[in-house]
Amino acid sequence: MPHAAAATPQLLRRVNAQAVLRHIRGAEVATGTELMALTGLTRASVIAVCEDLIGRGWIVELDQPGTNSEGPRKGRPARRFAFNPEAGFVLGLDIGAATTTAAVADLRGTVVGRSSESFRAADIPAQERIGVIDRACRRALEAAGTAPGMVLAVGAGIAAPVDRDGNVLVTQRFWSLFDVGLRSALKELHGWTVLLENDANLAALGERWRGSGAGVDDLVVLLAGERLGAGVMESGRLLHGRGGAAGEMGYLDMVEGVGSTDGIAALARQWSAAGGGPSDGGAASAPRVFEDAAAGDPAALAILSRISERMARVIASIASLINPEQVVISGAVADSAGALLPEITALLPRFTATPPRVTASPLGDAVVTVGAVRHALDYVEANAMELALPARG
Repeated sequence: MPHAAAATPQLLRRVNAQAVLRHIRGAEVATGTELMALTGLTRASVIAVCEDLIGRGWIVELDQPGTNSEGPRKGRPARRFAFNPEAGFVLGLDIGAATTTAAVADLRGTVVGRSSESFRAADIPAQERIGVIDRACRRALEAAGTAPGMVLAVGAGIAAPVDRDGNVLVTQRFWSLFDVGLRSALKELHGWTVLLENDANLAALGERWRGSGAGVDDLVVLLAGERLGAGVMESGRLLHGRGGAAGEMGYLDMVEGVGSTDGIAALARQWSAAGGGPSDGGAASAPRVFEDAAAGDPAALAILSRISERMARVIASIASLINPEQVVISGAVADSAGALLPEITALLPRFTATPPRVTASPLGDAVVTVGAVRHALDYVEANAMELALPARG
């Protein structure tokens, strides 16, 4: 039977430092007295930990506030500490078949730089794909006014299943396009730790952090633009499955009234084109269908009704298998998807005995990069005491 690790002084110092840092990170300003109450540590321990964190660069000590007209306060002033959000930065990447987007965020998750680059084709050599991704990262860092050496971690989302160890499942040709050795390549180029993850899983992290699913533990987030994919959270934990394929939607080929993994944008475009395009001419497109429906066009309204029923069947299949509290429609179509919600919600009880709450994401096409930033921050926060912060020039 394995024995528990001994509570060595080094381990206790690490645990205490993590606790203090967590509370300072969650506050604008924290005093020694407040940290004592929050952590249960003695004043001497709190001050020793804070001095160590200041030396490491994680926090700063603030000047004492000025005195008021009544003169200085009596007694020793409380020492005041604040988190240093610019001690380093993280990168969040959304790597699709056509484009890649890089977002640079400080250690509170505020995005300070962003850049997108296009691939010349979906099927390009691995080194070319890596070069485009690296260029997007460099330009995002330039926009943020910082350097590659300031990056503490990179969260990267790809449109393929990724297992718990960051390995890409390559049993389909499309998925294999993303198996380019990105982790080792960016490690060699910049020394970065790259956390590879499925894009829908990162969408779920982003939605639970800063979207309409904030704080929801049993959550499914649907990337619903051209192709449907789902990120699944159960009890606040991402589900991966053995090879990382939890949330893949290929089973929809066999669902009555669905028949494919086509997403909302693809269906709107296909069904509009099949009807001859917009009523007054022009190319068929998802935005045009939603615009025409908002103006009362009968053909466009009929298309949205068909999409609503199809999405209700998709969401019902998920609800019957997973029983989430909430399903979020996300991705580039999220801004328009609100028009579908009333009909989807009304139809769900026809198809499942456990209808979830359905919402549209407020994060738009940034949802994957938001989740990628969160993924990188989780890594930084969990490993703060082992990370050496970069020295500023």
